[in-house]
This record gives sequence, C-alpha cells and structure tokens, in this order.
Amino acid sequence: MKNLLFYTFFILSSLNVFCQEAKNDRYTRRTLSQEWELDPADKKGTFRITSYKQTYVTAGRWSSSPNKQPYSENPDFSAASPVDYNAREAKFQLSLKIKAIQGLFWGSADVWVAYTQKAHWQIYNTNISRAFRELNYEPEVILNFPLDLNLFGFKVKMAGIAFNHQSNGKDLPLSRSWNRIIFNTGFEGKHWQLALRPWIRLKDEEDENPLIVNYIGKGEAVVRYGFKKHQFMFLATSPFDNWKRGSCQLNYLYPISGKLNAQIQLFNGYGETLVDYNHKQFTAGLGISFSEW
Repeated sequence: MKNLLFYTFFILSSLNVFCQEAKNDRYTRRTLSQEWELDPADKKGTFRITSYKQTYVTAGRWSSSPNKQPYSENPDFSAASPVDYNAREAKFQLSLKIKAIQGLFWGSADVWVAYTQKAHWQIYNTNISRAFRELNYEPEVILNFPLDLNLFGFKVKMAGIAFNHQSNGKDLPLSRSWNRIIFNTGFEGKHWQLALRPWIRLKDEEDENPLIVNYIGKGEAVVRYGFKKHQFMFLATSPFDNWKRGSCQLNYLYPISGKLNAQIQLFNGYGETLVDYNHKQFTAGLGISFSEW
C-alpha cells in the first residue's frame, strides 16, 4: 500500500507542476461552495436533491482475494463455512444529499441529510444464483459551517461534523454495523480539493466488528484533482498506529457525454465493504460514473 500511496502522490504532484505551466486549461468542476452552497451566491434553498459521493456502475470488478468466509473477532459473527464467491462481480453506488435546514447559528450553518448505498453483485456467479454478496447502507446527518481562511496556499472553505451510521442489513453471522461521529474540513486550491475526515467510533452494546477501527482506520483523507478533461480522486484511510492497515483507493474519470464519465477504480487494503473490514485485497474495476464525487 505504501508504494501505491507514493506513486499516486508523485503522479498528482507532477500533474500539478505541469498544470501550472499550461495556458489552455479547460478543466471546470464544482467548487466546494457550489457543492455545499457555502457562499450567498450559491444558496439554493432546502429540500433539493443533489449528488453527494459518486454515483456509478462498475460492470467488471476483479478481486485478488475474494472474502469467501468472513469472520469477526466476535465469534457469533463469523461464517461457519465458505461460499464459492467469484473474483469477478459487479459493483455500483448511489449517493445523494438534501439540505434540510439553512442558516442556523447566526445564518451561517446548514444541516444536510445524506444517503449512500453501495452494492457488490455476484452477477457472473450462477452457482449461487447471481446473489448480492454485500449491500452497505450509509445514512448521515451533517452540520456544515462555511469558512474563508488561507492556509499553505489552500483556502479553508468549510468545517463540519456528522453523525454517520453504516450497516449491511444482514442477519447473523454476517451482520456488520457501526456508528461514528465524523469531523470534516474542506480545503480548495486552483485544481485541488482536499477533505480531512477523522472520526470517533461510538460504542455498540453488541459489537459485531470489535476491531474495525484497527483495520479500516480512524479517519480518511480525500484528494480531488482536475486537469483539462481528466479527474482524479485519491482516498486513503488509516488507523495511524499501523501503516500496514487501512486502505487506499484511486478513481480516474474521463467524460463521455455531459455528466456521463468512464471510470477506472483501483482499491488496495482493508474494508472495501463492511463485511470485508478485516480482509485485505486488491481490486480493479471499469465502469461508468453519472456524477462527480
């Protein structure tokens, strides 16, 4: 994972140097203010459905190590026998948000309600009747504050806090869920956007995945970069005390027509899905994306 982190940041840094010298840069994307309606000119009111994270369909996803027998440190949540999952499957994600309250706390803060659903579908596996291997449901309530600060060449555009629930909706022994308080800070440059998102896990009475933060991590960093028609997103999670765990994901988008983009997605590490929180794998997928992330 360290090598992938190094090479990804090297590529992004090199592109940034080249981009500073380019005279005919035609790249445009939503600013953080447009995405989160931070400035007065970008306010659109409440109860409008807008995109949150990416919405995409990946018809072909390949895994180096399918998790055929998920286990948990809690023995009640460990599969008794393996399932013959294919290395190839389909993956798709739907993500949206709605501003529920505008202008809290002296007219500055907004409250958003967001929902993300991610599915892994064994569509090519007739032996298990093309079943869905994993569905992850992730509702959030987000309190967001606009900012306008300068830091290391970036503008600090917003800070917020969210209550986040994530679960897979399954019964024993494959049920997985956790609750988090997530802190978010958004930075923006000419071609870059950066989000830092540390979190605190809330205690569960019946812990289905006791060591989830030891594998998935205690926070994430999301880097977005755009150059001409090319868009890159790099996401890294880490437990901070063990750099062999956590994960990194690289998405590349290229426009096909309007908001329709071709997408390549690479993932390495732990926790691509909740049931895989303590299972390490490398995955690669090719598909289409219907919105920016």
